[in-house]
Amino acid sequence: MLNSDTRLPGGRRFLVPLLLAALLAAPACRKLRSAASEAEPRPVAARGDLAADERATIDLFRQSSPSVVFITTLSRRRTGLFRIAEIPRGEGSGFVWDTGGHVVTNFHVIQGASSARVTLSDGSTWPASFVGGAPDRDLAVLRIFPTGRTLRPILVGTSKDLLVGQKVFAIGNPFGLDQSLSTGIVSALGRSIESVTGRQIEGVIQTDAAINPGNSGGPLLDSAGRLIGVNTAIASTSGSSARVSFAVPDDTINPVVPQLLQHRPVLRPRPGGTLAHDAVAARLGVEGALILSVEPETGAAEAGLRGTTRTEDGSLLLGDVVTRVGERPIRSADDLIAALEEKKPGDTLPLLVLRDGETIRVAVSLSAAP
Repeated sequence: MLNSDTRLPGGRRFLVPLLLAALLAAPACRKLRSAASEAEPRPVAARGDLAADERATIDLFRQSSPSVVFITTLSRRRTGLFRIAEIPRGEGSGFVWDTGGHVVTNFHVIQGASSARVTLSDGSTWPASFVGGAPDRDLAVLRIFPTGRTLRPILVGTSKDLLVGQKVFAIGNPFGLDQSLSTGIVSALGRSIESVTGRQIEGVIQTDAAINPGNSGGPLLDSAGRLIGVNTAIASTSGSSARVSFAVPDDTINPVVPQLLQHRPVLRPRPGGTLAHDAVAARLGVEGALILSVEPETGAAEAGLRGTTRTEDGSLLLGDVVTRVGERPIRSADDLIAALEEKKPGDTLPLLVLRDGETIRVAVSLSAAP
């Protein structure tokens, strides 16, 4: 039995290594405790207020996104001897035009489809019927009957007072990712793109807002959340956004949609004449829009415009050459067609015409043509 005076043999030699081990272990323990504290979640720094332009963009999206829809098209395929099924064909975007269920999109989004479905911002999907199309302008109108839903029509603006450098916003469904927002600026104005019929769409807006497959038919908005165009095409070698995108301007859309709603053909202003192709005019050394023929009982005929004819010996007698519409110079047939796009049936077209080496002024009344 040990008493208080008892000593272990070699006890002093035994305690020294223990003390050394404890001293050596102390820094390692402190490192472990420090590492454990560093592994804990970091405190969250205060965000502060959003920047004014961020708040404006958020408000614009909240206001406008309920008006944007996702369009899925289907086509019929024979799946057996007596069976025909509808399979997904393509995707696009659109926007609510009015509370009656009319939806505007690009014509090429629904072209060739046997049926279409429209998905609203709340996720509900509805069958759509075709109301009318203007393929020359790449525009189409569908209609849905969303029972129990209140539709929010898009705010409509104007494209005539746009300026290069203005902010723009595109909402759509790129690659099927619905309700996607991209931002950019107006890069250029007055561009031309080819419609599905091969005719040129004039006055097109160019933007660097990211537009990708699936965005077609969706709205291009100004900073007030107003419709200024329909996103229609991109310039790209890969098929994805190269930040060179094009939108049909609202001032083209706004007059056309009411005609489609009334199931009327979209009318173009018609002077009543035929123009020479630009390549033909160039071979003849003509700069301007060369008139080939004038239809009787039209505005062109009443104004006394002359077409191109042949003399008795077979030589070509050139007709009138339009060189100016108002203050707008005309250097080709395409220039004159672009000027006509800005007019409507019933307008008067003030022309400057070159005839037999002399310049004359002519006023042509425009009739309507499909």
